[in-house]
Amino acid sequence: MAAAPVFADVDTGVDDAIALIYLLASPDAELVGIASTGGNVGVKQVCENNLGLLDLCRVDDVPVFRGADHPLNSSASGVSAVHGPRGLGYADLPSTDRQLCDDDAATAWVKAAHQHPGELIGLATGPLTNLALALRKEPALPALLRRLVIMGGAYDYRGNTNPVAEWNIAFDPEAAAEVFAAWSPATAREFAPQHLPILCGLDVTRKIAITPDILAHLAAAADSTTIALSAEDQRGTRSAASNPLIRVIEDATRFYLESYHDLGHGFLAHLHDPLAAAVALDPQLVDSRQATVDVELVGMLTRGMTVTDWSGRWGRKPNALIAVQADPTRFFDRFIERVGPFAARLG
Repeated sequence: MAAAPVFADVDTGVDDAIALIYLLASPDAELVGIASTGGNVGVKQVCENNLGLLDLCRVDDVPVFRGADHPLNSSASGVSAVHGPRGLGYADLPSTDRQLCDDDAATAWVKAAHQHPGELIGLATGPLTNLALALRKEPALPALLRRLVIMGGAYDYRGNTNPVAEWNIAFDPEAAAEVFAAWSPATAREFAPQHLPILCGLDVTRKIAITPDILAHLAAAADSTTIALSAEDQRGTRSAASNPLIRVIEDATRFYLESYHDLGHGFLAHLHDPLAAAVALDPQLVDSRQATVDVELVGMLTRGMTVTDWSGRWGRKPNALIAVQADPTRFFDRFIERVGPFAARLG
């Protein structure tokens, strides 16, 4: 199986980190670059997380780029409480001497697309600021990509930031609006359905819930000893896993599980970004529907809402493929099949 070039744009919190691990563990992916953006934590911490994660995974040839720390039209930056102050919960990554590349993230997007024209798969699991800036630099970017998958939005679902908006879109609504407009026939050529961006919103990503039982299966697939996580454990209990990568995943995920438990979801957590990473490599993992999507920018109560014209009332042609259904069992089987042996090889 030939490995497809993938460029990932992340705001590395817990699920972004697991998404990157999934890509690194996938034989059908060649991660050619990581763009860092502020979101779950500030961009400096995101960069540190990305560099440390590559060290942990013993990957030497993936460049990391610093991108935007704040939205296009604001100096504000945010920290998501569910990921912890460093973005990775209780996990400790190795210190590293790795350095960032000189290019900014927007320039890196453009260069990667030109280096792999018609082949590059773009994955965005954070705010879309870097991608919007890249589109300003290179308006032809949509035509250069083989595929773009975005984790963001809520299409027939409630929000997780305000009542109707999802975090990544709400962090920089103007950037999201520019990105969606770049695939609109009103501002660009008309794209064939298979070349429209695939949007993985909360509608489907909240079906992908990791639990202590799934983590135990992952550890077993890595030939790692461990002690199953439990809601009854003392807060902050550190992983007993014998495998270093499983240990980091469990320490990061425990914080995530505790945060979701405090929010009333139970002792589970949604792997939003790993689903998007898996869809980037295999769009058949989700059922999707064409629709026209725009972003609410001025609503006092609805800013950041992804407004979807399912019925064609705007008279505008579709600019997105919206994921509407995902099979959690199928996803987690593939996740464990890939990440477990990858962790085992790291020993």
